[in-house]
Amino acid sequence: MSNRLGRKARKFLRRIQKAKGLQDLQSIANEIQTEVDSRTINYEEANHLGNRIQERADIIDSNGLIYAISDRDTYRRTLEIYLKDGLLTRTEQMLLWDERRKLGISEDEHTHLLDKLVTLYRSQGRSIRIQKSGGNS
Repeated sequence: MSNRLGRKARKFLRRIQKAKGLQDLQSIANEIQTEVDSRTINYEEANHLGNRIQERADIIDSNGLIYAISDRDTYRRTLEIYLKDGLLTRTEQMLLWDERRKLGISEDEHTHLLDKLVTLYRSQGRSIRIQKSGGNS
């Protein structure tokens, strides 16, 4: 994919690889969003860069949350929608499984992201309940 990235996207990729902290990565992600909005980088390039940002963020601090155009961010937004009412139902969990499959999100990534969001929401005083799934799924 790297060969298909435009010059501007390749510059962002180099910055991502050199980033030392989550704030740096979030700043780069925000700049990429601005570039997408002004159409100087296309969505496919932005998503590729966002996925690299998420990978780099995991290396720097796996407990941080980065908001960037990426498959993981798309999944996080879906997860947030399902958690909004404070209950993650079995049906929603099945829908999330399908979404993970489409986006290439691993079970480990899902669990980690869910744990981060539940911890965040509970720290805000919100009650979150997750229905136990039936069977071995």
